[in-house]
Amino acid sequence: MKILVCIKQVPGTNKVEVDSVTGVLKRNGVDSKMNPYDLYALEAALRLKQEHEGSTVDVISMGPPQAKAVIYEAFSMGADNGALISDRKFGGADVLATSYTLSQGIKAMGKYDLILCGLQTTDGDTAQVGPEVSELLGIPGLCCVKEIVSADEEAIRVNLELPDAIEKVKVSFPCLITVQKDINEPRLPSYLKKKATQDKEIKVYSFADMDDQDESHYGLSGSPTQVRRIFPPVSDKVQEDWQGTGTELAQRLYAQLQKQKFI
Repeated sequence: MKILVCIKQVPGTNKVEVDSVTGVLKRNGVDSKMNPYDLYALEAALRLKQEHEGSTVDVISMGPPQAKAVIYEAFSMGADNGALISDRKFGGADVLATSYTLSQGIKAMGKYDLILCGLQTTDGDTAQVGPEVSELLGIPGLCCVKEIVSADEEAIRVNLELPDAIEKVKVSFPCLITVQKDINEPRLPSYLKKKATQDKEIKVYSFADMDDQDESHYGLSGSPTQVRRIFPPVSDKVQEDWQGTGTELAQRLYAQLQKQKFI
């Protein structure tokens, strides 16, 4: 079984500035990490690899050169090979352009039986990339998978979490699934694997490697979503430092609650 996991490097904090002109996140100088949902997808892939002898797990990411860090993290968890889609022409992509670029990169990597994605990313929260990639690749896609029941050489059986029910589904390979965060508990990276793979080659795909050479399908040019206005959230938090005895503080707190009409 050939398995591919889509992973992404996301900001490690919610204190990220937004470019007021382009509407994209300013990622330079911001601490980053692997998207938490992708860790669950990677763990699911690694467990399938353990259960099915001869299986392989590759990872692919899209981002600037520093996104290689999450690929090396995937190596330290047990992934076999990794590739990065990186080119300035891909910058500023919205969900559609991102999905299209990923699908082009996956085609460049080769054919896979199963593609796994995290349900969503913590910096976008759209949960749309996985389904769009499956559509662009022309393969079946399943979302909100909470359990992988079994898999064989031809198909995989999963349980989907719907709003009011759990649906049991069998889908033939090749296919793509997005997984929920309660599907498993991701393993910790292995120090020995990290040392053994610290110089492992990561294939980098640029615009020149894409089958589609129409620049209007990538980056800002291929992004129909237009950000009309960007502004920081307004904070109405007020902090006061009170000093006094317990009785004085209690009376002051009571008076404040009355003033705010909570009591």
